[in-house]
Amino acid sequence: MQKICFEMTKIIGFGNALVDELVRLNGDGELSEMGLPKGGMTLVDSIQREQMAKWLSNTQTEKATGGSAANTILALSALWGETAFVGAVGNDELGHFFKQAQSEHGIESLLRVVEGSHTGVATTFITPDHERTFATHLGAAAMLSPDDIPLRKGDILHIEGYMVQNHDMIVRALEMVKAAGMTVSYDLASWNIVENDRDFIHRMVEQYVDIVFANEEEAAAYAQTKDMNAAAQMLAGQTHIAVVKLGKRGAIAWLHGEPEPVFTPTGKCSKVIDTTAAGDFFAAGYLYGHVNGCPLSTCLDYGHRIAGEVIQVMGTQVEADTLRKAVNA
Repeated sequence: MQKICFEMTKIIGFGNALVDELVRLNGDGELSEMGLPKGGMTLVDSIQREQMAKWLSNTQTEKATGGSAANTILALSALWGETAFVGAVGNDELGHFFKQAQSEHGIESLLRVVEGSHTGVATTFITPDHERTFATHLGAAAMLSPDDIPLRKGDILHIEGYMVQNHDMIVRALEMVKAAGMTVSYDLASWNIVENDRDFIHRMVEQYVDIVFANEEEAAAYAQTKDMNAAAQMLAGQTHIAVVKLGKRGAIAWLHGEPEPVFTPTGKCSKVIDTTAAGDFFAAGYLYGHVNGCPLSTCLDYGHRIAGEVIQVMGTQVEADTLRKAVNA
């Protein structure tokens, strides 16, 4: 039976518990050899994962906790403090690594441990132009359950778009949290996921989602237009708040029923090392502003500031003090 929690966190992530492997490539050719669409996310099975592991055995990699919603909660743990993450891992070394890392950041780690399954791995290939391409083996991450979500009126559940492949599971989770009076924040996650499942995602956003995040490619795939104002307006017509990230140019937030969007430019960044998790950290900054009752422009500004910090490091390991200083500057 689902437990209803009365002493729980404010912002809860629901998504794939993955360990990130970060790999730098010399060019796009290696992506083509592996059959990976540049800039997209491709799910790989156990056989493909084994082949990839052999290819990576002679390649330098860096490991960190990953998964889109988990990254957002990681950043929020430094800003808001009251955070939790719901996911699933295997009873293995990587699963223990994931849980320990979350605990060290003060995140309530609500992880289902799946015996006989391996913790999921997301390999992030970074090309010289800083573009990221993902090859994800879900493993135990695919076995999470809505029953693990703590329910409390007023809390926010932040869901990553990579969960959308399991229609029955995601709808059940959404029905439960909405019935409990919670707010649903949803990140579209990847343009090719939107392309492949557009009709279902449209219905889901219209029926359950309160805040939706998209980058330009995802918004274009969703709305079938390259006009970002038109795409944001369409999204805002189907939800409460639509946020469209425009990369170096800034971001748009459109409140349902308003005639015009709010736009803020991106702040200056002295260096770009790796854009991994930039969108996830942007969502963290935006949600931090949202739970503090800030206007849309301030929420967007916080998003820019937090994203601006993570792109200056390899992976997602940004000092908590750095993130706190960013929003207080």
